[in-house]
Amino acid sequence: MTDLQPPGKQKGPLRSVRRFWAWLNRRTGVDALLHEALDEPIPGGARLAYVFGSGLLFLFLSQVITGVFLSLYYVPSADHAHVTVAYMVKVVAAGSFLRSIHAYGASAMIVILLLHVTQAFVFGAYKGRRELLWLSGVVLFLLVFGMAFTGYLLPWDQKAYFATAVGTNLVSEVPFIGGGLKRVMRGGAAMGTLTVSRFYVAHVFLLPAAIFAFVAIHIYLFRKAGAAGPFSQGPASRMQTSETFYPRQLLLDMGFALLLVVALGTLAHFSPVPLGPKADPANTQYLPRPEWYYRPMFQGLKYFTGPLEIVGILVVPSIIMALFIAAPFLDRSLERRPWRRPVAMSVFAILLFSFVALGA
Repeated sequence: MTDLQPPGKQKGPLRSVRRFWAWLNRRTGVDALLHEALDEPIPGGARLAYVFGSGLLFLFLSQVITGVFLSLYYVPSADHAHVTVAYMVKVVAAGSFLRSIHAYGASAMIVILLLHVTQAFVFGAYKGRRELLWLSGVVLFLLVFGMAFTGYLLPWDQKAYFATAVGTNLVSEVPFIGGGLKRVMRGGAAMGTLTVSRFYVAHVFLLPAAIFAFVAIHIYLFRKAGAAGPFSQGPASRMQTSETFYPRQLLLDMGFALLLVVALGTLAHFSPVPLGPKADPANTQYLPRPEWYYRPMFQGLKYFTGPLEIVGILVVPSIIMALFIAAPFLDRSLERRPWRRPVAMSVFAILLFSFVALGA
């Protein structure tokens, strides 16, 4: 029966879709945008090693979406912050699940960020004309850790309060400007409603806006410089074979995003993030412990006491950050194979091992 139907009726819906797409393309240039996004050449072909950047972008968007829902109920004040979070957890439908997704998503962003930095460094992706690409990535690295720090206080429970108190006290040790920075962060001498509101504004408005801007810059610079490709190629040559981003790399990225969804959903469902008792500044018996991604620095400070405290607070982190920023300017060789870069790889391995060992 279908063979006897007029051809026009068979192709009518398809023709309407094509006409609509042509109309949309004439007004938006969507075909050119898709071509630019999906037909990017990837030297050496699609690889699992390239999924971390897309995974970070997916996690950031997940944090934005879940954060919007959480902010519908949250009140940024010392009197109401803990109460509203408790209301979300106990009363709001799926409130505990969404809060757990948001909390676990923050840790997942740090993990994927460290994997992304490691992959980029091992592959020598900062070499060539990629200095600005690397610097924009360093800025994003700092912004993500800033998001984690500012969001940690918002539940206003014991753990969040005292961990943030330790963090802001460390800032006061910076010479000349430390005291002023501490007062700006806290909104005064003591932590209270002004502290919560300032951290809330930074976490919800300022830092996400900066991350959106630098993500756009990072992607633009990446497309401008082009994919670095695998490190197995020669130092001054590029592999002849390449593959477009669509379909294989897109499928790998989507598969990795799906894996993240399943992992975060499973954790949020079977192990919801607990909410501790409301912050009590008078409780001097509470032993503060920061989140896992700040524990290496917390542990390192134990080895610098008295006059040497400034070394652990300022000098060592400044040296490490300076090395990361200067990496593309110090290592100017075109050689990208890790075994041919013993100095750079040794320094990176020592820093990574120190981070893991201090955290453990």
